[in-house]
Amino acid sequence: MDRRQLLALLAAGTATALTGCSADPSPHKVTPRISGPTTTPAPSPVPQALPVPSGAPKAHIPAGTITALPGTGNNVALTVDDGASPEVVGAYIQFAKDTGARFTFFVTAYYDSWMTHRAELRPLVDSGQIQLGNHTWDHPDLTKLSAAEVSNQLGKAKTFLRNNFGVDGAPYFRPPYGRHDATVDKVAADLGYTVPVMWYGSLSDSGVITEDYLIECARKYFNAQAIVIGHANHPAVTHCYGQLVDIIRSRNLSLVTLNDVLVSPT
Repeated sequence: MDRRQLLALLAAGTATALTGCSADPSPHKVTPRISGPTTTPAPSPVPQALPVPSGAPKAHIPAGTITALPGTGNNVALTVDDGASPEVVGAYIQFAKDTGARFTFFVTAYYDSWMTHRAELRPLVDSGQIQLGNHTWDHPDLTKLSAAEVSNQLGKAKTFLRNNFGVDGAPYFRPPYGRHDATVDKVAADLGYTVPVMWYGSLSDSGVITEDYLIECARKYFNAQAIVIGHANHPAVTHCYGQLVDIIRSRNLSLVTLNDVLVSPT
């Protein structure tokens, strides 16, 4: 390889590294960003309190899949998937207690985290500060299953949520990997899940990433009326809550659950 070819390869690598966060709806597409020492300031031990939602009239839930909050406003919906790590689920719960943060967990019911933190989480669910949605029992690609298997995945998670938290997440569900089709949607609707919830913007933390990269993604996607996806799987986010609060406050956003701003048509 001559010097010109080597320089071209290095330039291509640099361009790839600078591409940044992707809004591509693939929640488990890992984008590791391994770098040198972080230059991001450490967050405060206890972040500032977040403003409460405005209480503006709710919008009707649109028909079909949603990728953003409808209408105009200054809300952002953080939706947190999976729950593979009890430590991260616990940290999100503490974040809610410390700041008043409102968000939606899309629960993969198989994980022990949900029972580990049931006693702490249940009051926040009862009050509406944290909303729960259905993310299946153990996170398969639903488009590769039979209709009966899809029904079992969603139905088993529905029963778990109802028995342990008094809600079943309907009408919202999030298909694993963002993959669903007409068959999946029909089976889901038969169980009461008529609204597949996608997103436009990701914290890119389904896998291991740096804190700097997570904050880069938050700065890109925490915008008015956005639905942003995060994951309760790896610890980077637990070191960033103060910086997430700073972004939300600096943009005059309100962190909301889906139920805070959406209502079924009567």
